[in-house]
This record gives sequence, C-alpha cells and structure tokens, in this order.
Amino acid sequence: MRIEYNNLYTHFILVTKNRYPFITEKIRERIEKYITGIVNNSDSKLYAIYANPEHVHFLVSKSPKISEEALVEKVAESSKKFIVENKLCKSLFLWQETASAFSVSKSDVDKVCKYILNQPEHHKKVTFESEYDKFIKFYQKTLKWEIR
Repeated sequence: MRIEYNNLYTHFILVTKNRYPFITEKIRERIEKYITGIVNNSDSKLYAIYANPEHVHFLVSKSPKISEEALVEKVAESSKKFIVENKLCKSLFLWQETASAFSVSKSDVDKVCKYILNQPEHHKKVTFESEYDKFIKFYQKTLKWEIR
C-alpha cells in the first residue's frame, strides 16, 4: 500500500573508521553538500548536517520507500567513493561498518537541527566519545511492558 503522508524523522550518525579525524575543515562543506545531494536524490529531505573531523550528524525526513539502513548505506558508500575519487583525504578514507539512527519526533526537529548545527561549539565542551555514550544509554533504555 502506498503511504500518502508521513513524518519519519531520523537523526543519523556516521563515524569514520577507528574515529580517525579524516574530515578537515577544508573539505567539510564539500562532504556536507555531497551527502545532502544523496539524501535529496533518495526522495528524502535533509534538515541539518555537520561533518566533524571523525563523525557526521545529519537529520532527515525520510521517504517511507527507503529504510534507515538502506539510506545510511547509500550515504556511506557514495560519500566514501566521492572522497576517495576526489582525493579529499591524504590517506584511504573509510567509514566504520556500522552507523546509528535515532527517531526524532516532529516537535523535536528544531531542537535537533540546532544541536547538529552547533557541533563546533558543543565539541569544545563534550568529547565525541562521551557524547556518543550518552546517546546510546539514552536511546537504548528498555521499557518494561506489562503482559496481561
């Protein structure tokens, strides 16, 4: 069945292999623009993106035609190819083999956009490792369901 309306917001985090700081300020905007194009060409809309040296955050309103896994795989594979073919890094660029995807409610879209766009200031106070651990702990809390 075709889905006519949707609100499928996802906050993705892609991490470079071994958290190596491949993404320099010099190439950051090119990578962000390229990833934006990949998302837009996947019938989805990118709301915010920021490429840190060792990880990228991006918030997407995703098409129901594509899964989170398929979209992030497309972004990772295409952007890696773009970075390598254009020799944007001095060494071989790689993403980690896993990524993270967190659902976002429509009421939190603005807050998450501000968070993503404020990455340079945010990471002056909080390391990526500390931030990522907090994300995982927050989103992996298990709810106890009562079975009747």
